[in-house]
Amino acid sequence: MVAWAITTQPLLKELLTDPRVSKDPRRHWPAWINGEISPEWPLFTWVAVQNMFTAYGTDHKRLRSLVARAFTARRTAALRPRIEELAQGLLDDLAATPPGRPVDLRENYAYPIPIQVICELFGVTDEATREGLRACVDSIFHTSADADEVTATYARVYEILGGLVAAKRAAPGDDMTSILISARDEDGSRLTEQELVDTLLLVISAGHETTVNLLDNAIHALLTHPDQLALVREGKADWDAVIDETLRVQAPVASLPLRYATEDIALDGVTIRRGEPILAAYAAAGRDPELHGADADRFDVTRAVKDHLAFGHGVHFCLGAPLARLEAAVALPALFARFPDLALAAPEELRPVESFISNGHRSLPVVLSR
Repeated sequence: MVAWAITTQPLLKELLTDPRVSKDPRRHWPAWINGEISPEWPLFTWVAVQNMFTAYGTDHKRLRSLVARAFTARRTAALRPRIEELAQGLLDDLAATPPGRPVDLRENYAYPIPIQVICELFGVTDEATREGLRACVDSIFHTSADADEVTATYARVYEILGGLVAAKRAAPGDDMTSILISARDEDGSRLTEQELVDTLLLVISAGHETTVNLLDNAIHALLTHPDQLALVREGKADWDAVIDETLRVQAPVASLPLRYATEDIALDGVTIRRGEPILAAYAAAGRDPELHGADADRFDVTRAVKDHLAFGHGVHFCLGAPLARLEAAVALPALFARFPDLALAAPEELRPVESFISNGHRSLPVVLSR
């Protein structure tokens, strides 16, 4: 399958707000409509789901409005004490590590905070369910997965989410899963059963994976650019600048499938034909030299232009962006305050996750104190 990759920020912004660009394969992608896309395809889940991620027009507005109530400014701000509690608990656990022994910060700090927060928000309290969802999400982002892994993950994630919905129907709680079920059961026209389950898949997966990468990449950037970390510690740059520069230079989602032209679109000397798929290359756009200059690939917390598309743009802008920012704004300063001598344990051994979608490291081994 061939798609147009849009790698410059102005062009990507233009397409992300163009009403002639859809995310609904059932209406606007001939390959899907003609049955050419099979469940064994590594990106199948990314286009097969029926939620606001793949919705277009009025369907998108309907689905987004139901999820938006989980991420209001008031609800997000109210999560700060819980995020602080989680961060401090994890830092206490890390402090028990013997001096000089490496510890994986991705696994033991970047992962637990966002997955715990989003699971609590949606009422996923069972540890086995939480770990099962995490494993499925890791697999969904694993774009090199073979056919057996893809089909097994697809079946497993719906088994887990189906169980969650059944449990919440039997015993509703004060959580967003119960609210979505209520919207489904009280007025079936508002939310189909498939949309309900797929919406849970979207918010729980996107609600933690991107923040894991944000924390991972920010920690890595500061440890590999001690001059930039010094600016933060000296008060010459703030943590918001660290977060935005990390999002720009190392977008948590490198490339996001897929969009489709609903009619021919003339763009920068080429024509994207009706029905052709489009890949939003957020990582490339963040390093666009036309916008950020010749040093666009350099991590610089004092950079004047902080514009980026790491959370998307237009009607599909990420609803969870304020929550991701809040988690980073709590977790990052707390980490560097607790461990001022923090250092990478083996920078030459770092490897990226096996995905052209998710942008982070397989692990982030550090030494907490020398």
